[in-house]
Amino acid sequence: MKSIIVFCLLLPLFLFAQSPEGIYMPTIHTVKLFKANQQLSIPLISLNSGEQLELHFDDLDANIKNYYYTFVLCDADWQQANLSGFDYIKGFQQQRLSDYQVSSIALVKYIHYQALLPNQQCMPTKSGNYLLKVFIDGDTTKLAFTKRFFIVNNKAVITGKIMQPYDNSMALTHHKLQFTVDVGQMNIPNPVQQIKVVAVQNYKWDEGRYNLQPAFIRGNSIEYDGERDCIFEASKEYRFLDLTSFRFYSFWVDRINKEVLPNFVYLKADGNRLKQQYAFYVNYYGWTNIGSSEVPYGWWQTDYANVLFSYYPTEGKPLAGKDVYLTGELTQNHFDDSSKMKFNANRGVYEKTLLLKQGIYSYNYTTKDRKFPEASSSFAFTEGNYWETDNDYTVLVYYHSYSSRSDELVGFANLNSKTAYSGY
Repeated sequence: MKSIIVFCLLLPLFLFAQSPEGIYMPTIHTVKLFKANQQLSIPLISLNSGEQLELHFDDLDANIKNYYYTFVLCDADWQQANLSGFDYIKGFQQQRLSDYQVSSIALVKYIHYQALLPNQQCMPTKSGNYLLKVFIDGDTTKLAFTKRFFIVNNKAVITGKIMQPYDNSMALTHHKLQFTVDVGQMNIPNPVQQIKVVAVQNYKWDEGRYNLQPAFIRGNSIEYDGERDCIFEASKEYRFLDLTSFRFYSFWVDRINKEVLPNFVYLKADGNRLKQQYAFYVNYYGWTNIGSSEVPYGWWQTDYANVLFSYYPTEGKPLAGKDVYLTGELTQNHFDDSSKMKFNANRGVYEKTLLLKQGIYSYNYTTKDRKFPEASSSFAFTEGNYWETDNDYTVLVYYHSYSSRSDELVGFANLNSKTAYSGY
């Protein structure tokens, strides 16, 4: 009964956002967008700072194409802002991706495209949420993929901590995010209406808390400390997979079929971790790090392989009323057919095959309730939840001026449950 009450309280928080990201061409793989030279980072830069983002992707069609890109400004809920591109882009509205490299050494042939953006020819002039749109031949209807990024104009100061939930039944399995936003640098007539706040665990944007309301407003300080607003399952540190070599098998690899192209990698079956004692180890927070220990130029010399993930549920039986998903950057943290696992009754395991480039992958298994697919996913049936878990939490603060037609991103903070904890 208590779980139903919690579900009903949290449900409005999940319905607010829909994923704007997607890959729309089957030949496009390994789309990465991150802060320059920081592959394991959120794609966020400061307004007018000169900072840049690094874009990488592969086209396995292996024929050079004329790819173009543009930026689309969005509001806090990822709906396109009521503005023309000329209102927030300085320079050309579209830019051609001219930096590409034909794969070498790799058995699987592909064209690797990369770029540093924004640049002087196409520069956003407003802070906020942005969608990078990549398309063919300058025709936006021939969309290859979209990828979100952020430009912040730091005006708000965010301080916070990770706490135990007030509900004792969740004290050892969940994290509660509590934070304060100081808007003293801004003149805001009505903070409740003009300030929007988003909180996200481990960069899973589709499951962020998008409808948060302040508990208190004290002068210029806006406090977010609702009893149910920012409670997250703690889970465990992400699982880890090393695919930097197809010659020397890492601990997680069972065998590799090299008689097919792409090679087929069979991983050892993952079991549930519900009863495993908590143990800390290096956590990649779901990120993917592309590269190989055997080649100097990882972006266009690393190879691809089909990789079979297997998850062994308790007693080899499917989870009643649940769908199991493979999550992390390797599936863009989406809950759709690209990440949904299929139960193999002959083996008694859930299976999912992904075409992956060589690198290091962090991932986990989570479930969705078939009766309530719009609700947040859960680790309670696959990984287990322990309050000791190392998680990253991101807080984004948006401001909507009465004279503006878009939401400005005015604050950003990352809080870690190991360094910002309180109350344990």
